[in-house]
Amino acid sequence: MEQVKRLEKVKANYYKVFLESGETFHISEDVLVRYRLLKGTELNSEQIAEITLQTQLDHGYQLALNYLSYQLRTKKEIRDYLSKKEITAENIPAIMKRLVDLKLVDDLVYGQSYVRTQARLGDKGPRVIREKLMQKGVSELIIDESLEEYPFESQLAVAKKVAEKAERKYERHSHTEKQRKIKQYLMSKGFSGDVITESLQALALEKDEEVEEDLLSLQGDKLWRKNQRFDAKKRKQKVTQSLYQKGFSFDLINDYIRNKEMEEEDGVND
Repeated sequence: MEQVKRLEKVKANYYKVFLESGETFHISEDVLVRYRLLKGTELNSEQIAEITLQTQLDHGYQLALNYLSYQLRTKKEIRDYLSKKEITAENIPAIMKRLVDLKLVDDLVYGQSYVRTQARLGDKGPRVIREKLMQKGVSELIIDESLEEYPFESQLAVAKKVAEKAERKYERHSHTEKQRKIKQYLMSKGFSGDVITESLQALALEKDEEVEEDLLSLQGDKLWRKNQRFDAKKRKQKVTQSLYQKGFSFDLINDYIRNKEMEEEDGVND
């Protein structure tokens, strides 16, 4: 048997217990009250082990509560956090059970809240949202149920805004390349093919030939200067290939090349 020699408060809600043998251990205030520890209390080794265990469980629980006070967390996030805070692996399940029983941690609640927030404020489609939730340890079944909070109409509304933003971003590209890049951008955000198709239709991008010619001239002039070290045939080939890859039509490209060649001929004759 061991006897409590004295108790010393070390910080808020935590005490250090000194035994007559010289051994010490820390306990939470809740455990102190629960076991009615006072100076002179006698404890056997099993009781000391139980008190030590309960103190760590209380400590882990308080850590989890503090972590949850900022925002909702998934079970995986809580487990990872407790592990990082050096709560032993064998004690984490008991802490998690307490949190779950009190409905302080619920992956479905988390998933539904996350999806609703993304649908209201974000720019991501279901595929990217699914990936984010999987990274947070949410199960496929719960993710499927959570994504019911993000119906097709909501996805389309978000995708349209993303498409409009992308259109402004790629305004200096050819009509064809602009469409391709907007589509790729929407895909990278996790939207499905059906949503992307309807978003592009709603965007109603119209091809303005004058704008297309201006864009081609702007990019063509850069390419023409960039490839001036090559002979005339090679230069023409490289510029044509690059402009075609940028989405310009062969007719516009050929007209541009003819004009550049005529300009250079006039320059030589002058």
